[in-house]
Amino acid sequence: MHRIDGASSTSSRGSSLSPRVRRPKAKLRSQYPADSIENHVEYILVASFDIDRGSVMEHQYPGPISGDETMLAELMLPDQAHVRSQDWTIFFLHKDTSAEEEEREARRERRRKRRRRKEGLEEEEDDEDTTAGAEEDQEDDDYESDDESTDEESDEGGDPDGPPLVYVLNLVNTKQDNTVKRGAIVKAMAICTRHSFLHIYKPLLLLALEEYFRAPVLDTLASLYDSLNAMDLSLLPKLSMLENFVLQASDAKDMFIEKFETMIRQRKAIDADRDADTSAASSTSDLKRKNLAPPRDTHEFESKVDYNGIPVPIKVPTALSAETVGDFSLVKLIQTFSTPHTTQPQPFALHPHLTTSGAFTHPIIVLVNALLTQKRIIFLGHNRPSGEVAEAVLAACALASGGVLRGFVRHAFPYTDLTKIDDLLKVPGFIAGVTNPVFAHTPEWWDLLCDLPTGRMKISHRIEAAPITEGLLFFQQQGIPVAGTGNSQSVDKSGIDATGDNHYMESLLQSIANRHGETAIRAKWRSWILKFTRIAAAFEETVYGASALYIGSHETDVGVYGVSGHGFVWPDEASRLRELAANVHRVEGWRSTRSYFTFVQDLAGRWDKRPVRGIDLYHQHDRLRCLRLTHDQSAAIYLAFARAVEEAGAESASEDDQPLTMSGSQSLTLDPSRKPGEQLQYDTILQLLGVIPQSNSGLFYLSLGLFHPRQDVRIAVVRLLERIMEHPAGRHFWATLGRFAKLAFFRVKREEVGHVK
Repeated sequence: MHRIDGASSTSSRGSSLSPRVRRPKAKLRSQYPADSIENHVEYILVASFDIDRGSVMEHQYPGPISGDETMLAELMLPDQAHVRSQDWTIFFLHKDTSAEEEEREARRERRRKRRRRKEGLEEEEDDEDTTAGAEEDQEDDDYESDDESTDEESDEGGDPDGPPLVYVLNLVNTKQDNTVKRGAIVKAMAICTRHSFLHIYKPLLLLALEEYFRAPVLDTLASLYDSLNAMDLSLLPKLSMLENFVLQASDAKDMFIEKFETMIRQRKAIDADRDADTSAASSTSDLKRKNLAPPRDTHEFESKVDYNGIPVPIKVPTALSAETVGDFSLVKLIQTFSTPHTTQPQPFALHPHLTTSGAFTHPIIVLVNALLTQKRIIFLGHNRPSGEVAEAVLAACALASGGVLRGFVRHAFPYTDLTKIDDLLKVPGFIAGVTNPVFAHTPEWWDLLCDLPTGRMKISHRIEAAPITEGLLFFQQQGIPVAGTGNSQSVDKSGIDATGDNHYMESLLQSIANRHGETAIRAKWRSWILKFTRIAAAFEETVYGASALYIGSHETDVGVYGVSGHGFVWPDEASRLRELAANVHRVEGWRSTRSYFTFVQDLAGRWDKRPVRGIDLYHQHDRLRCLRLTHDQSAAIYLAFARAVEEAGAESASEDDQPLTMSGSQSLTLDPSRKPGEQLQYDTILQLLGVIPQSNSGLFYLSLGLFHPRQDVRIAVVRLLERIMEHPAGRHFWATLGRFAKLAFFRVKREEVGHVK
């Protein structure tokens, strides 16, 4: 394991809105405030290879990053680097962040005190303390988002195993020089940052390393360091967790453009106030304000870094998923291992956790199963650049995470070598990238070997056997066949795809063949991971009587909105038991891993922040999508959706709005801290949109309520769709709705007008 600061560390790791749903006029907070105590880049390192001394660390700026300099230099100069003119590597470090945490906690405490003073729960402090804290409160207000839980939401992305990782992007260049031994000079330059989008710094590293070859002095690093940290990202708005999810799942290039426009207006107002305080506004300030414009694509924020007089354009991702580090391609990873399997399939050695569809389980499913059940995984790229194996490791982490689960990156080694093998083997369930072929001949070091040049995977014969579990015995005692036990070949010959994995992979590969793009493929994997977690929750409830993966089932089963029920939906009981039995080994293997326990913690934290808690939106929408419902059953679901949205914005509803009338209406159960109003209705619609992403039917099943035989249901669906189309994100969903549904919408509105008359 890599050590730094004495701590153990792995080397892984604009349109007008209706008043009902207008975003509350609160000061938006930047993801990266201009006055933040955190730098974009913390350290810049330079290493070189000396024929006599080996890998040597030449410079560390602005100071020593500490830890083992030799280890860092070896990581920066990968095997066979001298045979290539250029190579990239990525590795991760742990570093103490106690000072930053203390500052963040102090800011939270000041915010809590301010809220208590506003609520009258705390007496006013003496004049001296109040005066001293006024400036601090004002500073906090400057960065306050419209949702006061912003800091807490960001903390959710933290890892319980320790502080955030330091991500290291490293460039190696080899220059031919006959005047030196070996005839070449090999140098590497690395940027250390806590931003997971470290790939944006590649153009700067290319320029800086060339400059360093010309001027190998500390001032070269200082110039790069100052330029990178001067990058202005203060106009990048901070999105809530729900906004992040909706943006990631959408291809609309102007999704949440209103937030960027608000950030620009705030900046212009600040500049105007500043100019008013001076005798004359500078022409440069005027020019800067004129250049402020919203991005062409809200998925990326465009900025620039001025380095040595060269303006280098930078695009920073607006919304980041969990476990997404650097620039990688899921499409490339899937194609690498799918093509050989499709053209010439080869059987795997059977293992219940991995070969969930028998010996000919798709390699990508084997890989995901290995990641979910915390197996030791090696990506081998013999005679390939180290950057290629690093990219495969990062893609694999994102594959298993799906933007939902965590616990993979912290135990990933995008690149490592034989000298680190002792430390590597101490890490349970690592994901490592290597280029040395020795790893292929040592199966006791790994459970799954992924060979990049051949596109083949191999399960080690030394892998630990899967234990007998309560879940396995439960289904066996009921006489339900369990995949992965007995003669698995018979499962293949029968043609039964109990897990649905084969059908899913066919659909995924068809999407790739149709050039649907990286965003669509990531959205499909997110849906697969979400389905897996929901199946796991149903499995636990079936076998153990309750599930830690479903928090608040007592609230959703009460029926406060007129509907009850929670969890995944199957068309019938036989299908439910068959799919649960097919997933026994995969689920049981996952239940003892770090990603499982981290997910349980995340769910508990998210539950308190959910805008609506008395209804399982996923469950009810799946009922509309999967089941044959009676008119009364479907009516209850449509009315529940409409009621949840309307009551969330009860205080902001206009006077001429008539409340929905529903039989058996009960009082709304909400977190007391979440008062009905514009903010809650805005978030409630986001929560609903998160259940129906545009990549998965969108508003289609909701729009079917426009054809319901009951008029009150049709009118309720019209009200619901009106609020969605007036929502900053919902308007994009409305735009993609089919013309037939839109015609029905306007027909029902005319009916409503006639009915009122």
